[in-house]
Amino acid sequence: MTSFNRSTSRRLKKLTQIPSVWEGDRRPLSSPNQFSDSEAKGECILWVDYSQGVVRGMDIVASDIGPEAIVRTLMQAMEHPQSPARPARPQRIVVKDREIQFYLRGVLQDLDIAIDYAPELPLIDELFRGFADILDSQTPDLPPQYAQILREKAFAIWQAAPWEFLEEQQILSIEINKWDVGTLYASVMGMLGMEYGILFYRSEESLKQFRAAVLTDQESTEHLEEAFLKQDCLFLTFESADETDEDEDQEDDLADLPLSEIDPTFGNIHPLEGLRSVLYDEEALVILVAIESLSRFIRDHRRQLHEDIFPTVGRRYRISLPQSEESSTKSVPVTVSTMPQLAAELEEMAGFDIDDQEIDNPDFQSLQDDLIPEDSFLSLGVVSWEMLEYLRKGVSYHQAGEIKQVGDGLPVILIQTSRPKAKTVIERIEATGGLRAICFNPGANPFDGDRYDLGLLQTQNGELFLFGEFLDEDPTHVEARKKWNQRCKNTKGYCGLIIAKGLTGASRGNPQLRDMMALFEARSLSPKDLGIGTLQLMPQLKFE
Repeated sequence: MTSFNRSTSRRLKKLTQIPSVWEGDRRPLSSPNQFSDSEAKGECILWVDYSQGVVRGMDIVASDIGPEAIVRTLMQAMEHPQSPARPARPQRIVVKDREIQFYLRGVLQDLDIAIDYAPELPLIDELFRGFADILDSQTPDLPPQYAQILREKAFAIWQAAPWEFLEEQQILSIEINKWDVGTLYASVMGMLGMEYGILFYRSEESLKQFRAAVLTDQESTEHLEEAFLKQDCLFLTFESADETDEDEDQEDDLADLPLSEIDPTFGNIHPLEGLRSVLYDEEALVILVAIESLSRFIRDHRRQLHEDIFPTVGRRYRISLPQSEESSTKSVPVTVSTMPQLAAELEEMAGFDIDDQEIDNPDFQSLQDDLIPEDSFLSLGVVSWEMLEYLRKGVSYHQAGEIKQVGDGLPVILIQTSRPKAKTVIERIEATGGLRAICFNPGANPFDGDRYDLGLLQTQNGELFLFGEFLDEDPTHVEARKKWNQRCKNTKGYCGLIIAKGLTGASRGNPQLRDMMALFEARSLSPKDLGIGTLQLMPQLKFE
């Protein structure tokens, strides 16, 4: 049997011994009627001063932890008790477990403390009854009668993976007309590989307000949090079942994990309630019907939803309800439809105004990838307004229009290569009449399922040139694109392309003003403005 070090025993014996009786026990924390297997697992160790009626020490431990844990909690109760108790050593200890009694007699034999047994511990019994009442009164995250079927339907959605072909603005309406819910508007999250789930908005107005609020200020954390909490929706999200603080710093895609490591979470957001990760009975039925009808719709129209153009399709389903003593309703008719017009409206909200200089795009014929040298250094960034004036005076400069100096500077694409190759790039752009626009357009590889954000240059003669391919799930690029979008919004769609030399020199990756050879000012186009849809990677390894 493990015993105290002599120095520890001497230290404990120096504590004042008070004429008090302490009760100690170790019991399962969960109530027999507990509904979940969450944090209620484990055991609670309590040490109380029966004479004074106060708790001196308490700890929660795993059920498989040995008897040493009750001694550790006792030491805390003696040396560092909970307020208002002061450090002290009891005259007598009472426990109701014979094994604990014999164990403590062996460990505490040098401390002059009597260890007695009693079949009941009045104060501790009362405290644990209170704990059990609290646990029994807690509301479960999901109504117990619907918990299993909700999780099953959620996993069916996870395996259907609608985020592989539906973007957040491609809204699906789910008409239910029951439980005081008319139509839900489903927005699928996950195409960028960052957050996976579905938001079920209770109104178009709430959806549009949230989108508008996010677009107004994409860089303010407080603003985004406020906009988030003003939504009116039910939600289903997916997380790692073993998520820890360390995991949050990793960049692994949740989609790469096996199904056993995925955990669905349900909840509600409302301007007056905030975020609530609890569903009540009617809410659980609403989201159950919504998920099931959405799963069927995806199954029936998967091929059409994969098309570049968001189709106009709808379907009516009859969804069976779980048996309930409170309701005789066995099924609910539901209609699921795509909303191309709303999707176009949301895309327009996210786009940039091109003012009276709107660009008329020629018919798309092909995308060329031979303008920018393969070994070039590429970055998305910004040049300050002061630096812009220096550039305009010191390099080959092509103006696009009158730019208002709003924000921290002009958003630019910087391409650094060798001097001879830089000259060739500049000459080719000038030969086409100059640079008209810069655009990021979606691309996809049908062979491995990867999705890309393609950086494109459009010249004045209508030709398109690829300057970069960025994976959608790359968090660095996602962040850079957010800043690019906001800066272009500030400048009313104006941006620039800088061609620099010095790729093999000391300024590689960080070209100085002397390395910059040309500045082409241009307009920023949204994919909708460009109007060429998602580009598919063809067998010859070029986007066409």
